[in-house]
Amino acid sequence: MSGLIETVLNSEEKIVLWQFIGELRTSDKRYLLRNDIVCAFEDFCKRNGNSQKIDSSPLGQMIHYTQEIILEEESICIVYRPKIARQEVYRLREDTPIEHLSVQQLLDVRDHFVNQFHPDEGDVFEIDFEPFYDYSPTIRDSKNIGKGVRFLNRYMSSKLFQDPRQWLETLFNFLSLHCYNGITLLINGRIKNQHQLSEQVKDAIFFLNQFSDEIPFEDFRYEFQSMGFEPGWGNTAGRVKETLSILDELIDSPDDQVLEAFLSRVPMIFRIVLVSVHGWFGQEGVLGRPDTGGQVVYVLDQARSLEQQLKEDIILAGLDGYGIEPKVIILSRLIHNSDGTRCNQRLEKVHGTDNAWILRVPFRDFNPNMTQNWISRFEIWPYLETYAIDAEKELYAQFHGRPDLIIGNYSDGNLVAFLLARRLDVTQFNIAHALEKSKYLFSNLYWQDLEHLYHFSIQFTADLIAMNAANCIISSTYQEIVGRTDSVGQYESYESFTMPNLYHVVNGIELFSPKFNVVPPGVNENVYFPYTRTDERVPNKREHLEDLLFTLEDPSQVFGKLDNPSKRPIFSMARLDRIKNLTGLAECFGRSPALQECCNLILVAGKLTVNESSDSEEREEIEKLYRIIDEHNLYGKIRWLGVRLPKADSGEIYRVIADRRGVFVQPALFEAFGLTILEAMISGLPTFATQFGGPLEIIQDKVNGFYINPTNLEETADKILEFVTKCDHNPDHWIQLSNKAMERVYSTYTWKIHTSKLLSLSRIYGFWNFISKENREDILRYVESLFYLLFKPRAKELLEQHMHR
Repeated sequence: MSGLIETVLNSEEKIVLWQFIGELRTSDKRYLLRNDIVCAFEDFCKRNGNSQKIDSSPLGQMIHYTQEIILEEESICIVYRPKIARQEVYRLREDTPIEHLSVQQLLDVRDHFVNQFHPDEGDVFEIDFEPFYDYSPTIRDSKNIGKGVRFLNRYMSSKLFQDPRQWLETLFNFLSLHCYNGITLLINGRIKNQHQLSEQVKDAIFFLNQFSDEIPFEDFRYEFQSMGFEPGWGNTAGRVKETLSILDELIDSPDDQVLEAFLSRVPMIFRIVLVSVHGWFGQEGVLGRPDTGGQVVYVLDQARSLEQQLKEDIILAGLDGYGIEPKVIILSRLIHNSDGTRCNQRLEKVHGTDNAWILRVPFRDFNPNMTQNWISRFEIWPYLETYAIDAEKELYAQFHGRPDLIIGNYSDGNLVAFLLARRLDVTQFNIAHALEKSKYLFSNLYWQDLEHLYHFSIQFTADLIAMNAANCIISSTYQEIVGRTDSVGQYESYESFTMPNLYHVVNGIELFSPKFNVVPPGVNENVYFPYTRTDERVPNKREHLEDLLFTLEDPSQVFGKLDNPSKRPIFSMARLDRIKNLTGLAECFGRSPALQECCNLILVAGKLTVNESSDSEEREEIEKLYRIIDEHNLYGKIRWLGVRLPKADSGEIYRVIADRRGVFVQPALFEAFGLTILEAMISGLPTFATQFGGPLEIIQDKVNGFYINPTNLEETADKILEFVTKCDHNPDHWIQLSNKAMERVYSTYTWKIHTSKLLSLSRIYGFWNFISKENREDILRYVESLFYLLFKPRAKELLEQHMHR
C-alpha cells in the first residue's frame, strides 16, 4: 500500500477525505479524471477555509497523485499514480481496511460502471503482451524511458564482452550481408570468419598509416579489396582508418558508445518508405483539409531532410562514385476525385529534392462511391490490408527491390507499415503524431456509443498491433510516452484499458522497452524563419497577407471587419475541430473585456461555412464559433480567415503578426507535439501553448513562452493580458521573449538534428532486428493473431456498412 494513502487514512485527514468524497457525490459525475478531481478539491478547500491543504498536507499530495476516482455505491475506487509509469489501484470504504485491486479487477470495475444496468456475463478476452517481451532487455529507471538506443547499445556491448566469440560471429555475418544492387559493400569473400575479420582490420589500419588522411579511397581501393575490404568504410584514407579503428576498438574492448559510433557509420540505409495513408497528401491545396496539416508538413519536411542526410552519408562512406543514390518514397493513397488537387496523380516529385517522391496507390474498388473519394481517418480501416498488398508491388517496382526501412505515420500508416515490414522482412519504425485514445476522453470506455462516428474498437486494436510489432517507436517528447508526474502519457494509456464487451488489455505495451526513442521534429527553415530577416521576405507577399489579415473585405475568404486594425493581434492557426479548440480561444477572448480592449483576435481556420465542409466535427465547430461571436458581440474585434494558405504564405503570416508585436496562442485541449508552436517561435512570436501534451517540452514556461490551461478560460486570458500589458509599458519585453523563442528552436528543433539521429537509430535497430529476429517471432505471431481475430472481423463489419452508403 502507498505510504501516503496509509498516512491519510490513519490521521484526522481521513474525515476531510470522506467529506470531500461526500461533496463529489452531490454532483452528476461518478467517474472523475485528474483535472476534475484537482479542481473539485481546490474548490472544496477554499469553501472550507483550508486552502493550505491543497499543496502542503498529505491529503493534498494524495489528491495530486490521484488520476481517477470512480464513485461506487458504498465505496470509491482510486487509481493512484505515485510515480511515472507506475499505477496502483485501491478500493476505499469508511471504517474498513483499504483493498488493493489488481489490473484485472480495475478493468472489471470500469466495465461494471459502464454496464451496471446490463452487466456482461462470463469471462472477457484478455490481451497481454508482457510474456512476449522476454526477448528484449528492459529499462529499469523511468527517467531513461525514451532513451532506448542508449540502453540497447549498453546491452549489446555487454553481450559482446561476455560472449565475444558468438557476438563477433554475429557481427561478421551482419557485415557480410551488405550490398547495393549487386555491389558488395564492406567485406568480401577473402575474409571468411570473425577471426580473419579481427586480424585484417588491424592489418588494414597499419596499411592506411602510410597515407595522408585526405587521400581518396579510390587511390587504394584495389589493395584494399585484396585484403578483403570493399567500399563503404569511408571516402578518404582518414575516414576509412577512423571507421576501422572504431571497429577494432569494438572487437577488443566493446562499450556502448563505440558500438553506436560504429553502427551509425554502416552503409545499410539507402531506400526509405514513409507511410502516410489517410489524408489529402499533397504539396499544394491540401493544408487545412480534414486529416491533413501537421502530419503532411512533418512528413514532407522529413523526406527532404532524410534524402539530404542520406546523400551526405553516402559521400562520407565513399559510395558516391558507384551509382548509389538514396531514394525516399512517401506512400499515400491515390484519391480519384481529388477536388482539384494532385492527389489523383500516381507519382509526384517532392519539391526541393533529387530523388524523393510521393507514391500514391489507390484503394481497391470494393465500393467506388467510397474508395474513389476522400475517406476519413476514422473510416479507412477496411481497405488497408489489400492496400498494403498492392503497395508492396508498387514499392518493389520503384526501388527495384526491397526498401531498407519503413516508417509508419499515425495509426493507419503504422498498421500498413507493420503489414509491409512483415511481408518484406524490413525494419519497422512507428511515429504516432497523435493517439486518438488520449485525445478523446473515455473513448475506450464508451467506445460503443462512439463507434458509429470514430470506430475506436478498430483503431485502438490497430494501435496495439503496430506499436508492439515495431522495432522502434519514435516520439517527439518524453511525455508522449509516459507523461509527467501529474499526467499519463499517450502510450502509457495503452498499458491497461478496457473496451467493455469487447476485450480487456492487461498489458498492452511495455513502456520500459528500449524500442522507445525521443527524436523531436524540426521546422522547415526555408519557409519558417525570423521576422527580422527582412532581406529574405517578399514585399508583395507581405503586403498581400497584411491586407488579408487586417483589412480585406471579401466574404468568401474572411469573416469580420476590425474596428481598430492597429491593436495588437492575438493569432492562432489550426483546423476547426474540437481538439484544436479554436472555439475555446474565441470563448476565452469573448469573456475578457480587458483583452478585447487592447487586442484583436485573428484566426486562420480553413472554412467559413458548414456547406464547405464534409467533416461533421468541423461543421459543429463552425456553428459554435458563430454562436460565440454573436453571444459575446465580438463584431469588430475578430477576424476569421477561411483560407488554405500555400506553404510559403503560412511562414510569412507568422512574420506579419510579429511585425505588429502580436502573440501566437495554441489552445488545443491536447497536443501530441505542436509543429505550429515551433513555426511561431522560430518566426519570433511569443507563444502561449496548451499545458496538455508536447508543448510542455518545447516551451520553458515564462522563459521562451508560456503554458496555458485551455480549460481555464479566465486564467488563460489573464496570462495573455499580463504579458501584453508588460509589453505596452516596455516594448523591449516583447523583443526579449521573441529572441528567446527563436533561440530555443535553433538549439533543439532542426531537421538536421532530427534526421541525423533517426538514421543512426535505423542502423542500430537494423542490427538489433538482425540479431533478435528469431526471438521476436513469438510476439509477431501474437500480433498477427490479434490482426486476424480482432482487427479483420471488425474492419469487415465496417466495410459492409460502407457498401450500403
